[in-house]
Amino acid sequence: MYGIHRKTTSAKIFILVAQLIYILINFRFIFPKLSPSTTISMILLILITFARLNCMMFIWLPRGISWKEAIGNSTAFALYYLLFPFLAQWDSVNLVVIGWILFIAGSTINSLSELLRKPFKDDPNNKGKLYTGGLFKYAVHINYFGDVLWVLGFALVTGNLWSLLIPLFLLCMFVFSYIPNADKYLESHYGQAFIDYKKKTKSLIPFIW
Repeated sequence: MYGIHRKTTSAKIFILVAQLIYILINFRFIFPKLSPSTTISMILLILITFARLNCMMFIWLPRGISWKEAIGNSTAFALYYLLFPFLAQWDSVNLVVIGWILFIAGSTINSLSELLRKPFKDDPNNKGKLYTGGLFKYAVHINYFGDVLWVLGFALVTGNLWSLLIPLFLLCMFVFSYIPNADKYLESHYGQAFIDYKKKTKSLIPFIW
């Protein structure tokens, strides 16, 4: 996830192809079984997610991606692109409205946090410096927080409470795996600057934890 500065086109293409396969499976097997309104909502959610994540990967933030990350991301996309539509039932309009709000908020936080950091990272004068501005002044892993929100929103839009197991699993992955590993890397890379930043900044959820 960190420290890959070479081109990894094949891994990115693998992720893209996996997403396209999931979308084709939806149109062939899952969408025909849903109501028209549910189908439209699922298509919109998937297309927004597809466009945002692939623009980040290929255009806005074209960083290197390891094969381990590529396989992990593709597996996660299977849950978002296939399992959410499969579980969709629209029992509660209120859940759908709240879900869309969280989805948009989370998508915005995730992408905006990265895009605001990009000019700092692109400036040669900042090489080796830790970025603590933008949305990252509210949480060390504010981008992960955005991920949790948009996945939670997607789950709520399905109207099926069983879908909540997916964002719960994602949150556990961040708390017990991704964040500890990321903190270890950042501390080894930035040293005291990261230690000081971590002491005064929440880890994942702004103002809470």
